[in-house]
Amino acid sequence: MPPLMGIEFLCRVADVLTDYLGSLNEDLIKDNFVIVYELLDEMIDNGFPLTTEPNILREMIAPPNMVDKVLSVVTGNRSNMIDTLPGSTSSCIPWRTTDPKYANNEVYVDLVEEMDAIINRDGVLVKCEIYGEVQVNSHLSGVPDLTISFANPAILDDVRFHPCVRFRSWEAHQVLSFVPPDGQFKLMSYRVRKLKSSPIYVKPQLTSDAGTCRVSVLVGIRNDPGKTIDSITVQFQLPPCILSAHLNSNYGTVNILANKTCSWTIGKIPNDRAPAMSGTLVLETGLERLHVFPTFQVGFRIMGVALSGLQIDKLDLKNLPKPPYKGFRALTRAGEFEVRS
Repeated sequence: MPPLMGIEFLCRVADVLTDYLGSLNEDLIKDNFVIVYELLDEMIDNGFPLTTEPNILREMIAPPNMVDKVLSVVTGNRSNMIDTLPGSTSSCIPWRTTDPKYANNEVYVDLVEEMDAIINRDGVLVKCEIYGEVQVNSHLSGVPDLTISFANPAILDDVRFHPCVRFRSWEAHQVLSFVPPDGQFKLMSYRVRKLKSSPIYVKPQLTSDAGTCRVSVLVGIRNDPGKTIDSITVQFQLPPCILSAHLNSNYGTVNILANKTCSWTIGKIPNDRAPAMSGTLVLETGLERLHVFPTFQVGFRIMGVALSGLQIDKLDLKNLPKPPYKGFRALTRAGEFEVRS
């Protein structure tokens, strides 16, 4: 097996388990061991990947729920597998349910992006890039053929596609041509590098002497994206040498968690003032100055805009009896957004 195939298969396993269990951790795998075993038995055969499409696996193995868990305890039958093999497993389009039918045909396309950025202690943007996904939710009858074209595909880098995408169409014309799976799936992922600015700024100032450290943090909008920036949070880990912290803000709430993490929840930036947090950190006995300064983790969300600048030009559909409803959305949120002090 080629090395990259093994890595891709492990990523598929993680995605499928997350889709089934809601998240992925050791306790969930132990609690749902039978389903995990059955999924792995279907996903790999004789050491080679076989069925890895979540939509088809859901037809073969029912996702866990409370009723099934109660019945398994009563009856002793813990298997969630169906008795008959889905027809799509022998189809030439193995990722799509066999001949689905809907009264209302609908397809929704979402651009979901995460901004990773590093800002140094002088306020200079060292790194800023976008990791994005094109997510599709398709409820279309029959075997539709879809084509998505972008207004500016040249900005995309490190693209990765769902198996349904015809790669030759992308290589030749930078167009996504595909027969979609039924339901929600990730059509492609991409990266946009070397962005020049971030939507918000966070300016921390720390001055330390005489066994204390004074903290001041200012947050505001740097470049207005034209949409509301909400769910703004600022977090930082208190150094081990800090005995106590007294912090307050003129907007939002400040909490010191049990693991010595300071969390400042702002939400939306008000129009009448810039949110500011200030206070004092008390150092342990014998320390005059703070020598290890924290890194601030910033979170935010912007609905209705893709900060990478990627735009969907059009979505064409074929092999449908009547025109479907088409919907488009965009979302940008903070990924690894760090401000150093």
